[in-house]
Amino acid sequence: MERLYYRPLAQTDACRPAGALTLAGGWCWFDRVEVLSRGGSRGLMAASDLPPEVVHRLTAPRAPLAGMRWDAPQIMGIVNTTPDSFSDGGRYDRPDAALVQAEALLAAGADILDIGGESTRPGAVTVPEAEEVARTAPLIAALRSAGHKGPISIDTRKAAVAAAALAAGADLVNDVAAMTYDPALAGVTAQAGAALCLMHAQGSPETMQAAPRYDDVLLDVYDFLEERIAVAEAAGIPRAQILTDPGLGFGKTVAHNLALINGLSLFHGLGCAVLLGTSRKRFIGTIGRAEQADQRMPGTLAVTLVGLSQGIQLHRVHDVQEIAQGIALWRGMVMGYSE
Repeated sequence: MERLYYRPLAQTDACRPAGALTLAGGWCWFDRVEVLSRGGSRGLMAASDLPPEVVHRLTAPRAPLAGMRWDAPQIMGIVNTTPDSFSDGGRYDRPDAALVQAEALLAAGADILDIGGESTRPGAVTVPEAEEVARTAPLIAALRSAGHKGPISIDTRKAAVAAAALAAGADLVNDVAAMTYDPALAGVTAQAGAALCLMHAQGSPETMQAAPRYDDVLLDVYDFLEERIAVAEAAGIPRAQILTDPGLGFGKTVAHNLALINGLSLFHGLGCAVLLGTSRKRFIGTIGRAEQADQRMPGTLAVTLVGLSQGIQLHRVHDVQEIAQGIALWRGMVMGYSE
């Protein structure tokens, strides 16, 4: 029998019909889903006709993770301690500059910091573990020593780097390879009792944009993340401690990225909170005619707002102040505003 997938038609309108279901315990509701299969769309189904297990996955409130609650959108501020990241490489690769930037992002409204010591831009080469540790763990320790008690994420594919970061005070491991690069990362994360973000990528950073292909990008990415969640659970990481990320720009064409953005609500069916990492990505520059990465904030905000309209809980961005302002206005209009 052909497998079916259920994409909720997320709504935020204040005129909510009786019987509509709340999406992932958040700010969106739905009363219909699009039924998808490998053969294509099968049209719409009333939410009231969904199987009970599907309803549970789509509606259950997501548990707090790394100190974050999901009843409102959260912002992840990016701190790249690298000389070669696509957007801000070389700006924060000195410890003092990285610490100043991290503190600035927190002041601008970041709910969590994502500390990375290895660029995963298209064409990037692998950084030795010891060098990646030296770029990241001291910064995390410095933030904790300075009194920062909020959540911190380590952006790494490597178990040794994750272990050093967790020992220094990180709460979340953000793995762009979803444990396919270093399977030992699962055990390190589980042993520390930390949270884990699993991202989809096709290929390695060196080759991922050469010629990405999918049978059905939305369903292929969904199936991959579902399989990696099972691997993480088998390693001792509860689903409630797992985030998923469809991996925009990681082995995707412009068309692939747009298909994923339009279908984002499908990923709530995995039963995890969802991270959207769209900040300054190349497809934004292609569509918005912005050659320089630091000119892509308006396009990033546009995609962020689409994500919010589909209930996406966590947004990974460079331009925290600007995105925080946009989210605040969106929240005021959709979720209500009080002085």
